[in-house]
Amino acid sequence: MASLSDDMLRKILVQIQQTAVQSQRALTQTRQQTAGKERERRILQLTIDEIGALKNDTKLYQGVGKMFMMVPRPEMERTLKNQEKELTDDINGLNKKSKYLEKQFNDAQGQLRDIFQSAPQN
Repeated sequence: MASLSDDMLRKILVQIQQTAVQSQRALTQTRQQTAGKERERRILQLTIDEIGALKNDTKLYQGVGKMFMMVPRPEMERTLKNQEKELTDDINGLNKKSKYLEKQFNDAQGQLRDIFQSAPQN
C-alpha cells in the first residue's frame, strides 16, 4: 500500500510541476505580448500627438501596401484613436491573464512546498 501511495504522490508531483512549468511559459509569453502592445500604443500616441501639432490644412497620407493615399484629417485621427483603444483593451486583457497565470504558478509552487514540507524525513 505504501508503494501505491508513493506512485500516487509521484503522479501528483509531476502534474503540479507540469502546471507550474506551463504557467511560467504562458506568463513569459503574455508579458512579451504585453510589451509589444505597449510599444505599438506608444508609437500610436506619438503619431496622434504629431498630427495634433500640425496645421489643420496639412495633407495627411496613410500607407497602403507600397503606396500612400491622402486621408482626411478627421478620418485619420478617428482611425488612430480606434487603434489605440483596441491596443489598450488588448493590454488590459493581457494584464488580467498575467495576474491569473501568476496566481496559478504561485499556487503550484505553494502546493509543491507543502508536499515537500509535510513529507516524512528519512
